[in-house]
Amino acid sequence: MRRNLDAASRLTKQSSKLEKTPGRIHPRFCGFRVVKFRRTGESSRSDEDGISGEHEVQIEGVRTELEPVELGDGAAVPKEFANPTDDTFMVEDAVEAIGFGKFQWKLSVITGLAWMADAMEMMILSILAPQLHCEWRLPSWQVALLTSVVFVGMMSSSTLWGNISDQYGRKTGLKISVLWTLYYGILSGFAPIYSWILVLRGLVGFGIGGVPQSVTLYAEFLPMKARAKCILLIEVFWALGTVFEVLLAVVVMPTLGWRWLLILSALPLLLFAGLCFWLPESARYDVLSGNQEKALATLKRIATENGAPMPLGKLVISRQEDRGKMRDLFTPHFRWTTLLLWFIWDFTQIHRRQEVKAKCSLTCEYLTEEDYTDLLWTTLSEFPGVLVTLWIIDRIGRKKTMALSFLVFSFCSLLLFLCIGRNVLTVLLFIARAFISGGFQAAYVYTPEVYPTATRALGLGTCSGMARVGALITPFIAQVMLESSVYLTLVVYSGCCLLAALASCFLPIETKGRGLQESSHKEWGQEMVGRGSHSPGESQE
Repeated sequence: MRRNLDAASRLTKQSSKLEKTPGRIHPRFCGFRVVKFRRTGESSRSDEDGISGEHEVQIEGVRTELEPVELGDGAAVPKEFANPTDDTFMVEDAVEAIGFGKFQWKLSVITGLAWMADAMEMMILSILAPQLHCEWRLPSWQVALLTSVVFVGMMSSSTLWGNISDQYGRKTGLKISVLWTLYYGILSGFAPIYSWILVLRGLVGFGIGGVPQSVTLYAEFLPMKARAKCILLIEVFWALGTVFEVLLAVVVMPTLGWRWLLILSALPLLLFAGLCFWLPESARYDVLSGNQEKALATLKRIATENGAPMPLGKLVISRQEDRGKMRDLFTPHFRWTTLLLWFIWDFTQIHRRQEVKAKCSLTCEYLTEEDYTDLLWTTLSEFPGVLVTLWIIDRIGRKKTMALSFLVFSFCSLLLFLCIGRNVLTVLLFIARAFISGGFQAAYVYTPEVYPTATRALGLGTCSGMARVGALITPFIAQVMLESSVYLTLVVYSGCCLLAALASCFLPIETKGRGLQESSHKEWGQEMVGRGSHSPGESQE
């Protein structure tokens, strides 16, 4: 060990072959230069990306191999030594070093409120549609349109909110979309006629299109080791939102009616609107847009709240880029990924909005207590779906998790061809919804991981927009097509899910064990595996 420290003290420059790593060179102590490495608990390189060969450095004209140095705790020091003049760190380094703590717990709750609000606005469609069908004597196509107009609004705005979030900040886009949704959500409770509620619910959908950007903001503050688990656990808030909406409907609908249900369903949005001003802007966004001081202040705030030390050195400003440009989603490295993700998100939303009632009658009927019970049971399937996905996503990877979830859903849909009773039907729908929810959430983990910071919000926004295409046609499949043929409806659901499973397998990039990419000007994976140079073939494994 003494021999290596002596060699390090005479280090004058690093070989041009040596990769830069976030090591630290501290001032002389007891006559030696001490090399200090970050202890984040998790390397930012993938498990399969080992270090091959011996690094060499030039010391006073003599090329000498450096062997691993043993620290006091018995852990081997990596062979890569930082440039003595390079005492810097990136946002990724800081996030990993600070780790998960009190700040992320608070952020989880606030992000969860946004997801609860989103889930309640989606679930209310299943309750509002049959109520207005009977109360206002609406034909089936108008009932379907009442649901579809919400998704038209979401589809038309998702890309816009993504662009705003990439151009002006994640926090800005999220605040505007939440306040928009809150205003029109409450206002729709006062709609006097069908045309009014149609327009107002469409405007609500326009605002909901920005809610997924909460995941973009959330993911950019999460260390790599906790990212998949945390984003998946946000699904718990979605499930809580759907359960809360059903229970709220059981209490409110028989006494106060659907108008009060619409107003009270905006409560999570009201809470989020009051708390979102606590949210900081993403440090990754600030660095990319050149606001180094603001990003550093945000990181110091997180370190203080978590009770963790900040990394030593100077925060590196990433290369400033044009942000939120659609063309960046179709560069050679991301073109195939973008198209496949659009395909997957589209079909996922078709299945997630599946509503098959265990009734033979399709005439006007108010929802009964038994209907609410069935709706509650299928909604509770969100919880085991999250647990299964949570258990497998870091074991088999994001792509295989999505594929497996879609295959199980397809199999359960095919079983509905059999003549089965109400109880068996409810069980099959429970399992199907559990796995489609897991697949949908796995897509939410994968999408922000695969795009760089400059286009992360836009990438998620466009995927969310494409998902609304599927959600848009779902009411016509589940209500109009169902009147013609139950079997044809099941074939559509099952067949689309098989195609989504196939598309998941063909995704060219697996993001398991990788950090978030900062710059779109580097090969995918460079910054995540030590910021070294990799061939294109290696970067996408």
